[in-house]
Amino acid sequence: MKRISLLGATGSIGRQVGEVVDWFSEDFLLVALAAYNNVDLLARQVEKYRPEVVVIYDETCYRDLKEKIPFFKGEILTGMEGLIQAASWESADIVLTAVSGVIGLVPTIKGIEAGKDIALANKETLVAGGSIVMELARKYGVKILPVDSEHSAIFQCLEKGQEIEKILLTASGGPFRNVDRKDMDRITPAQALQHPTWQMGKKITIDSATMMNKGLEVIEARWLFNVSFDDITVVVHPQSIIHSMVQYVDGSILGHLGKTDMRIPIQYALTYPKRRKNNLTRIDFARLAQITFEAPDFNRFPCLKIAFEAGKAGGTYPTVMNAANEILVDLFLRERIGFMEIPSYIEQVLEKHENKEKPSLEDILESDRWARRIIQEVI
Repeated sequence: MKRISLLGATGSIGRQVGEVVDWFSEDFLLVALAAYNNVDLLARQVEKYRPEVVVIYDETCYRDLKEKIPFFKGEILTGMEGLIQAASWESADIVLTAVSGVIGLVPTIKGIEAGKDIALANKETLVAGGSIVMELARKYGVKILPVDSEHSAIFQCLEKGQEIEKILLTASGGPFRNVDRKDMDRITPAQALQHPTWQMGKKITIDSATMMNKGLEVIEARWLFNVSFDDITVVVHPQSIIHSMVQYVDGSILGHLGKTDMRIPIQYALTYPKRRKNNLTRIDFARLAQITFEAPDFNRFPCLKIAFEAGKAGGTYPTVMNAANEILVDLFLRERIGFMEIPSYIEQVLEKHENKEKPSLEDILESDRWARRIIQEVI
C-alpha cells in the first residue's frame, strides 16, 4: 500500500489523481489532502478518502470546512505551515505536488528533507528552485518523478548509461499558432482558454496560449535531466500525440506517444517503476490522419524566448519571470491587461531586477516577493 500526500487536491491534476487512486484503491491510500479554498470539493474528498490530515490554505475557509466535515477526527491545518506538515506527514510515502505556482517550492523541499519521494506536477518548483531541489533530492536519496506529460515522456525514454545528444520537447502550439501577430493584441481571455488538445486549469491554459508554459517546461527539463539549455529544442506538434523525445548521440530518437490524458503520467508516477493496466482509450493509428511538426515562432510567442533567456541567465531571473507571469496572467483573466502585454511587462520587470547568481532559498523567496511588488509599479 502506497500512502500519498496530495497537495492541490481540488485542482485539475488533483481531481485526476483521485480518479487514478480509485482505479487502484487496493494499492493507494490518500493520507493527506491539501487545497487552496475550494471547501465544498475538499469536504467531499475528505468524506470519500478519509485522510489523516486536511489542509485548507486559505485560513478564512477553516471554519466553513470544519463545519462541513463534522465526522472528521484528524487534524485540519491552514496556510503554508499546513502545506509543510502535509508534505512531511509521517505516514506518507510519496508527495504529489499539484499546487499552482511557486507556493509549492517550500513544501516540496520539506517533503524531500523528510525523505519523501516527490511526484512533481508543479513546474514552478524547479523553475524557481531547481538547483536547490535537485541537490536536496540527491542528498536525501529521494526520487523526483515528473507528472507533466512532456517530462514524464522524457523520463520514460531515457536509457541508463546512454549519452544524450538532445531533448526534443514537444508543444501543441496552443490556440493561436496560426494567428497573425498583428491580431494577437485583441485576443480575449475566453479565446485563450480554448485549448485545442488539452483540458487544464485556467492559469496553465493561458500559459499554454502564450507558450510561457513551454518556457517553464524548458527550465524544468534542464534541472530534471541535468542538460544544458542548448541541448533542449522545442518542437511544435499540434496533434499532441508525441509527448516528447530523446535524441541520442548515434542519431537514434526515442519518443513517447499516447492520448492527451493526464491520468497516464499521473498513474506512471504513482506506480513507478511498474506499469498497470487501465481502461483508458488507446490511440488508433489507422484513424490518425497525420503527425506534423514545425518550429516555434518566437516573434508570435515572445514568452518562450524570454523563458529561454531567463533560464540561461539563471540565478533569480527565472523566479522573477515566473512571479511576474503569475500576476500578469491573473490580470489578463480579469481583463485588466491585454494578451500581448503579458510578455511586455515581464521584460520590463526583468530589466529592473538585480540578479543573484547563486541564490539561497531566502533569496528566491525574496525575489518572488520583489517581483510581485514591482509589477504593480510597472503597470
